[in-house]
This record gives sequence, structure tokens and C-alpha cells, in this order.
Amino acid sequence: MSQPTSQSTATAISPDSGEHWSAPGAWTVADGVHRIPLPLPMDGLKAVNIYVLEGSDGLSLIDGGWAITEGRSALEAGLKKLGFGFGDIRRFLVTHVHRDHYTLASVLGEEFGADVLLGSGDRPTLELTNGDLDGWVSTDRLLAYAGAHDLAAKWAANPPPAPDLSHWRMPSQWLEGDVRLSVAGRDVDAVHTPGHTQGHYVYADLAGSVLFAGDHVLPTITPSIGFEPVPVVDPLGDFMASLTKVRSLPDLRLLPAHGPVATSSHARVDELLAHHESRLAQSLASLQAGRRSALEVANDLGWTRHERAFAELDYFNAGLAVMETKAHLELLVARGLATREETETSVLFAPVAAVSA
Repeated sequence: MSQPTSQSTATAISPDSGEHWSAPGAWTVADGVHRIPLPLPMDGLKAVNIYVLEGSDGLSLIDGGWAITEGRSALEAGLKKLGFGFGDIRRFLVTHVHRDHYTLASVLGEEFGADVLLGSGDRPTLELTNGDLDGWVSTDRLLAYAGAHDLAAKWAANPPPAPDLSHWRMPSQWLEGDVRLSVAGRDVDAVHTPGHTQGHYVYADLAGSVLFAGDHVLPTITPSIGFEPVPVVDPLGDFMASLTKVRSLPDLRLLPAHGPVATSSHARVDELLAHHESRLAQSLASLQAGRRSALEVANDLGWTRHERAFAELDYFNAGLAVMETKAHLELLVARGLATREETETSVLFAPVAAVSA
């Protein structure tokens, strides 16, 4: 939601294509590795990058895309340019369960017998989608808990359509912890990186010096935090710990799910960590006014790379902003810098100094 860089996702050129990063095609990013952007209609991100790894036994894909006609057609066209088709896909290594990464992998895996791998931390989301929908913590409830009652009403008035369960089948294999996989004739380290979702994984090809980063490390924006149907206590703390974990890997070429290819995973991780430390400091400063909700703190912060006022955001992005702010406040509590108080309608935060006084 917030953007810790002056570079714009909307205008970024990717060095592998020499064109805007979302331009359709099949762009070679490394020996035997190609990037195919799939369109995301009605989404500010414009596209999702799918990475195709060629192997002697067929193709392995990092992520699958969104199960919509436009995405399927673009993936088919990209594979055709490389001389392949859907039947050549042997496995999908999915970074996380969000629809623009998982659902087309689920559909094509079923149709063509390809394996689908997903982090086990995303299992509760899939189980809720496929079964006990009453256990789903709706976005409007999350927003109301963060003090954004008017926003919650707007989200409740615009509920998402019921899920097509054929898009949300269980994967062939759940990934647990960090594991080395043999993929397309190379060793790939599947590294668990919870934060954006609890089951998020990045895939590191150390010999090839590339990092398939999913939504964990994005070159022009930072991913949404705190927006999961099964809430966790400290999602931002998880995310920053995962960033530090990825920083401990060698410096790799960054192959993100959204945005252009970049040269250094270390440089971008450092920017993201610095950005969130700055946001934490700003959030703590906002609390000096006393006990406040995440909504009230969000109103004190600037949003997007243009530092827009909170009031300028549409209801969807305002909701993302509130939940991101709440994640920062929860991390301040975990660090012992703030306290939280649950009321009948929401949760309020205050700086420790103000409470002890």
C-alpha cells in the first residue's frame, strides 16, 4: 500500500524486455528462465509475472496467475512463443494463496495433471474457502476492529462474489519450513517468508543467482500486511523477520511477482526495512496524542509515493491503509513501545510512556 521508492509501478521499464514491465510476451531473464506477465484487469498492479523454468522433463512455473480468460490466454500465448503448451507444465511452485498467484495454477494443475506446491501456512485460508465459510473473518469486521466503522460499512455493502471452488482446490503438496527442491534440473531453495500471507514462500536459485520473490520483495511497492481471513498477532513482525531472513541469503537478481526485474535483492530488502522502521516511528509519534485507533493514526500518515492524505484514498485503498497501520501498531506493542486496549467496538493503542505517566 505505501510505496518506499520514487519509482512508479505504473511507469517502470523492465531491463529484460526494454518495455513496460507488464507488456505481454515471454521475456528471457536468465538461462532457461522466462518471464510472462499476465494481465490483472481492474487491478492497480496491472499484471502478475509468471516465471517459466525449462527442464529436460518439462516446465516448472513460479506462480500460476489468476483464473480469468485474459490471464489464461496470455499464459498460453507466452508459452507458445517459447515453443511450449500447457501440457508441458509439470509443476507450479506457488508463492502464496492469493487469487492472482494461485487460482490458475489450481485450474491448470487439475486439467493437465501438473503438481501444485503451496506453503502450509496458507492452508487455513483454503480450508475456509472450501468449507467453513462461517469461520471467515470478513474485511468489514477487521476494519471495524481497527476503528474504521464507516469504512467497514462500505466494504460490507460491496462483498466479493462467492468463490468458484474449482479455482481453489487443495495443492498436490504442502511445503513445510525451508526445503531444497529439484526443479527443472536445478536446486531451488524454497524459503518460508510469512508476512504478506502466513504461507508465503520465495524460491532462491543460488547457482543461477536469482530470487523468485513473489510478493515478499517487490521493487516499487511494499505488499499489503494484515489482510488475511485468519488474522495473526503480529504480521508486520513476521514480514520484517522474513525480510531479514532473505537478506541473509547471497545478493541475488530480484525476479518479483509485480514490477520490473531488479539487480539486487539486498538493496531492495534494505529499502523495505528502512521504510517500515520510518513508518513505525511515524506511527509512534502519532500516538503521542493519546489512545488512538488504527484509523486515527492512518489519518496522520502519508500514502502512496505521492504522500497523499488518507482522506484522498478510495474506500478500498483506505481499507488497506488502515490494516497496514494496525500492523505497525501491533509491532510497536510487540516491541514494548506501545500498549493496546480492547473496547467493545475496537482496539486502541497508546505509547508506553503516556500509560506509565
